Amino acid sequence: MKMKKVIAMLAACTLLAASFVGCAKDTSKDNTDTSTPTTAPAETDSTDATDDAATDEIVTLKWITVGGGMPTNYDAWQKNINEYLGEKIGVNVEMEVVSWGDWDNRRNIIVNSGESFDILFTDGNKYNAASKLGAFLDITELAKTAAPELYSYIPEAYWNAVKVDGKVFAVPTYKDSSATNYFVYDTEKATKYNVNFVGIKNFSELTDGLMAMKDGEGVTPFILANDGAGVVTANYDNMGAGFRPLGVRFDDQSRKVVSIFEQEDILTELDTLHQWYEAGIINADAPTLAESPSYRMVYNAQGWSGAAKTTWGPNMGVEATADQFGDTIVSNDTVRGSLNAVYASSKYPEKCLQLLQLVNLDTKVRDAFYYGLEGENFNYTADGKIEKINNDWNMAGYTQGTFFTVSQLADADFNQWDEVKELNANAKPSVLLGFTFDTTTVETELAQCNAVFDKYKSVLLTGAQEPRELVAQMREELNAAGFETLITEAQAQVDAAFAQ
Repeated sequence: MKMKKVIAMLAACTLLAASFVGCAKDTSKDNTDTSTPTTAPAETDSTDATDDAATDEIVTLKWITVGGGMPTNYDAWQKNINEYLGEKIGVNVEMEVVSWGDWDNRRNIIVNSGESFDILFTDGNKYNAASKLGAFLDITELAKTAAPELYSYIPEAYWNAVKVDGKVFAVPTYKDSSATNYFVYDTEKATKYNVNFVGIKNFSELTDGLMAMKDGEGVTPFILANDGAGVVTANYDNMGAGFRPLGVRFDDQSRKVVSIFEQEDILTELDTLHQWYEAGIINADAPTLAESPSYRMVYNAQGWSGAAKTTWGPNMGVEATADQFGDTIVSNDTVRGSLNAVYASSKYPEKCLQLLQLVNLDTKVRDAFYYGLEGENFNYTADGKIEKINNDWNMAGYTQGTFFTVSQLADADFNQWDEVKELNANAKPSVLLGFTFDTTTVETELAQCNAVFDKYKSVLLTGAQEPRELVAQMREELNAAGFETLITEAQAQVDAAFAQ
């Protein structure tokens, strides 16, 4: 089947899923609270076949994921959830919640050292490479038999979007189909300095306003951690390769594979970031700062505007507003924003999938992972909604499972999923939707080029050095590592896939 037909099918599935599915992952690293739509199932008996598990041996599964670190009340939470999981499916879970700043290093160690685990959170940046390395189990057929209700619940387009060499190596989280970026800001401070974030097309339009905030408050208004302003490259499709410098602009009908950081639209934004860094708008320690503080006067996040009221503002401790920045885009990469893979050598792969089925489809379990421990982190109201006691729960909700079985917050006076549905329905499809770069023949070059980019990305994406000279220097090293080979191979595959 030619890729144009595949794109049409995937786009149609995206529109269908938009009636259920949420927006893309929140790259601000916040655990975005979400309301449950009217179509969400109540607590389900999705594991009837294993309800006699209590009479069998209870196995312990290790699940490694990312978030704000281990919750302070983890032991009590674990005891509570394991009693339920043991009764339902004969499973106990041992969570390792790695902090954001340690995640990339920890994940690399896990995958490359052969460290034992059962379930690992992953995403588009690392999923493809780890699957090819053999770290993850091929669940193409097993998911259908071990977790049939979960398999049916997740749209087929999602399963197709996570295939690597025609095989499924992870369970896609049923929430993301598109990505929308926002400027999130302290409403009171923006009003005080008359800064307008509505309709902003590029960073430079905010320079004067951010300078006013900086001078007036005497603090850095746009704090970045060492992962930088990733939104800079949001308009480019990385083809599932997990290598940011290589891709195709999402709306380029010629589908030309380019060196992303050498494109003028990217360089212009990098110029502004450098200007901000030099002016003190961006914090001086950005290239080495592992995690951003909870309060930032202004920052960029991916999600939907309603999250400013339900999550971003509460996490900042102020009233916040979010204004959209750029287009809403749907691509393979946006679907791969949240995945959970089973370790290739797990002793209990069926149990892993049964656990993921329960986390997705059982509201009691879903709430426990999302909100924490009942009575300490939240309480249920008489009508089954959630009253949060605090914001101390450190697990990141988007990493776990669907949002559509999460109970709604009692104090929400709107259903933020209505906005998410609209965003998905109106998302612009990438010209490469349905295409994944097969890197089998260029794995050496890809690994070498990734190593080069890792040396530059923090400095480049935080504005800490003059970008044009830095990009030129990086390109020289990339060329020596085989960058041109990557471009040539990627272009040949794109051309072949989209041939008339």
